[in-house]
Amino acid sequence: MTRAGHVTFVLGGARSGKSGFSERIVCDTGLERHYIATGRAYDGEMQERIARHRIDRGEGWVTHEEPLALSETLRSVAASDRAVLVDCLTLWITNLMMDGADIAAQSKELVETLSISPGSIVLVSNEVGLGIVPENRMAREFRDHAGRLHQAVASVADEVHFIAAALSLKMKG
Repeated sequence: MTRAGHVTFVLGGARSGKSGFSERIVCDTGLERHYIATGRAYDGEMQERIARHRIDRGEGWVTHEEPLALSETLRSVAASDRAVLVDCLTLWITNLMMDGADIAAQSKELVETLSISPGSIVLVSNEVGLGIVPENRMAREFRDHAGRLHQAVASVADEVHFIAAALSLKMKG
């Protein structure tokens, strides 16, 4: 099957440099830049993080804030003359869990959307499965949802990068 666009998946730990790496990929395309932000500002610290991300990104981005309807937003934003950055999938999973959504169905819809979307799409996510088994059920469910989503997204992605200490390990493509 011939893909409509190009999907890049970027994984890494907290403060690994994955967002900056992903932003450079989008900028290097030379296409119109769109940013789909999935984060919700539940508290002052998160508000500061979101503001810092906006400043670090700089000018020239069209920002779409969408904590839940990611597939729908991606279908409306993705175009052959655009590069879209989705940051990040683990925040999206958190939002879905907090809203009691069907995460398996939402994940399936996202993967199907990626398979048909035009243009360049870069997705960022936190790799949370490398540490100890979480002590509580919700944290274990979160880790498991993220792991399943990561496998599904990686399977349709043209490229997959793992970021640690601001260095990239190309895992696919």
